[in-house]
Parts: sequence; structure tokens; C-alpha cells
Amino acid sequence: MTLSLRHVLLALPLALALSGCISLGGEPPESLLTLSPAARAPAGPGVAAGAERPVIAVLAFDTPAKLDVLRVPVAVSDTELAYLQEAFWVEKPARLFRRLVGETIRARGQAMVVDGDDTATLATMTVQGTLIDMGYDAASASAVVRFDAVRIAKDGTVTTRRFEASESGVTADARSVGAGLNAAANRVAADVADWVAGG
Repeated sequence: MTLSLRHVLLALPLALALSGCISLGGEPPESLLTLSPAARAPAGPGVAAGAERPVIAVLAFDTPAKLDVLRVPVAVSDTELAYLQEAFWVEKPARLFRRLVGETIRARGQAMVVDGDDTATLATMTVQGTLIDMGYDAASASAVVRFDAVRIAKDGTVTTRRFEASESGVTADARSVGAGLNAAANRVAADVADWVAGG
């Protein structure tokens, strides 16, 4: 037996053993969904903090287990949940929505926005909350976003409010639902930005 053949025969059991431990997964999705801000801060010098420009920290958002995945939930009924076929987020929804809210507030140009948890101590106001829903409602054919926001002022005053937006007439496919969720999420983010500015 040659040396090279011996190496092949020795390596074969190892390769077979590894094949039982490693899964390369299925086919990757054709595309991934994300949230795109309707309003963006212009390029150029940043906004400086000051008496007229508060520092707002957008902290990490909580979310229920159904949204702590890269899939798009579908409310089939009041007690049944499924996930939309071939619809995958590029990141978990709470992270995407947090960045969307931060960018929407930043685009108003009325505040300095920090969205890193380690910079929260600089803030004169913090925004956090729970992303309750960001998915598809089968009964109404709607893309729905619900967010329970918490606003904490520098003096410790806490204010809460629920925001909601939906896009109706959405067909149950990844492209349509993704576009509907992006529109609804932008409306909620704009409402949150208005609420924060009024605080």
C-alpha cells in the first residue's frame, strides 16, 4: 500500500465522523429584508450638544421571542403563529428598528443622537422600549408594527406611549411584506421622533 493511499484511508473515517457533526445548511435566501430610513441626516459636520440641542440615547429595544429571530412572523389567528416563507431579515428586527428610530431622530437635526449603550451616560434623555410586533397579519392582509416606547428625562421622569402603524392590502410574499413593514416602521419611527422632540 502506498503512503498516499494510506493517508486517504486514514482520513476517510475522520471525514465521515465530521460529516455527522457539521451541517452546511440549506440554500441561502435569494434576498434579505432590511429597514431603510425615509429620512436621513445629511453628510457633513455633526450636531453638537448644547442647551438647545439635547443628547438623546437610543438604547437597545426588548422584543418577544417571536421577533428574536431572523424570520417574519405571521399572525394566522389569535392563537396561531407561523413564519412567512422565504422571508428573512438581515439582522434581528429590534436592532434594525433601533437604528431606524435613531436615524429618524437624528435627521430632524434638533438633537445629538447616540445609539451605543456605552455612551448613554452622556444623554439628557434616553429612549428605550419593546418592539411588540413587526410582522404580517393574515386576517387583514396587513403589515403591522407596534412599539411600546419609554422616554426617560435627565431628572428621572419616565413617560411611556404605544405607537402603531400598518399597511393594508399587502400580499403574503416576502417582497410585498418587506415593503409594507418598511413603510409602517418608518411611520412609527417618525411618530416616536415627534414624541421625543415634544418631551
